[in-house]
Amino acid sequence: MNAPVKVPTLDVAAIREQFPILKREVNGQPLVYLDSAASAQKPRAVIDAVSGVYEHSYANVHRGLHTLANEATAAFEGAREKVARFIGADRPEQIVLTRGTTEAINLVAYSFGSTLKPGDEIVLSQMEHHSNIVPWLLLKERAGVEVKWAPVTDAGELDYAALEALIGPKTKLVAITHMSNVLGTATDASRITELAHARGAAVLIDGSQSAVHMAVDVSEIGCDFFALTGHKLYGPTGAGALYASGDWLDRLPPFLGGGEMIADVFEDGVTFADVPHKFEAGTPSIADVIGLGAAIDWMTGLDRTAVMEHEKALLDRATQGLSAMDGVRILGTAQEKGAILSFAADWAHPHDIAQILDRYGVAVRAGHHCAQPLMRRMGVSASARASFAVYNTPEDVDAFLSALNKAREFLT
Repeated sequence: MNAPVKVPTLDVAAIREQFPILKREVNGQPLVYLDSAASAQKPRAVIDAVSGVYEHSYANVHRGLHTLANEATAAFEGAREKVARFIGADRPEQIVLTRGTTEAINLVAYSFGSTLKPGDEIVLSQMEHHSNIVPWLLLKERAGVEVKWAPVTDAGELDYAALEALIGPKTKLVAITHMSNVLGTATDASRITELAHARGAAVLIDGSQSAVHMAVDVSEIGCDFFALTGHKLYGPTGAGALYASGDWLDRLPPFLGGGEMIADVFEDGVTFADVPHKFEAGTPSIADVIGLGAAIDWMTGLDRTAVMEHEKALLDRATQGLSAMDGVRILGTAQEKGAILSFAADWAHPHDIAQILDRYGVAVRAGHHCAQPLMRRMGVSASARASFAVYNTPEDVDAFLSALNKAREFLT
């Protein structure tokens, strides 16, 4: 007799109780927070972890011999170990703690970029966030490298055939998102890595969204670099991480100079600390990094399969509702999607939609979402975006759709 199949369960009501902000009202209405792709709300465990640092054990890390410094250092380095386990890194020394994805990508653009010469190529996709565009355009200005663009299909999927054709002998790095912050499209990071490595190019994966909505294993992906940010992972702002495979961190020059990243400083030179500290100049965001560790503990305490199924159900419910609405176009209909739903309406500007929804307590994002090349590819200047998290409910989706219908009635 076959064993019964385990059905994942998720007590969303109990989860919501852990988020104090969800108890507030906005404009006299219960808060319906659908802007988690920009920044997720924080559970009590994370809030307590951050406040606990300042109340009980704050001190600078790595440099002291007293009790508070030792406690802070242990918790800080413990967060590094948690990040490593969370994304499947082989060892914590492969994790550089940063202020977020933007700093992580800028680190690679500066340090890896310093090894490039004029005519070398960086390949991006049209669906990148500005944090994975601007550093490479700055490198283009600084070092004369070429930036090439892999196209996105009308459905919002990466064109893998076109990507493969772009990767040539001059390609040094392929830098592509794992999940679009606008379309929700999940890319095949392993396939991207194989295509790039077959031609001798390194790979950077922007995991800002995927780390929240997917199970990530960088060892399985095989990428050279992977960036994530804590504030989308239910953690604090000001904390994130860069993973680097193999001996990349040993081979690359440091990004910033100052205290902590040195071994010895002389009047005529400097030697650097061992990795990853070689890339962590100055006093870090200590409490925020410890809060990131608490957020990872909180997330790993959930049934991740159940979370993904829950978020997919919310996405499907919202997609069905929007699809039935006149004059609304959904941006991105990829088969593999995270819980992100962007749309444009022919009867209103996204900013007007967001402002009216706010009257009903519904928080959505409106604008170009730091993805202007993608906006142009999709034929719009801006869009509205509803993004869902583990704490959202079917009732949240219904409140969103109801408010959107009221906005349409008001604006048409």
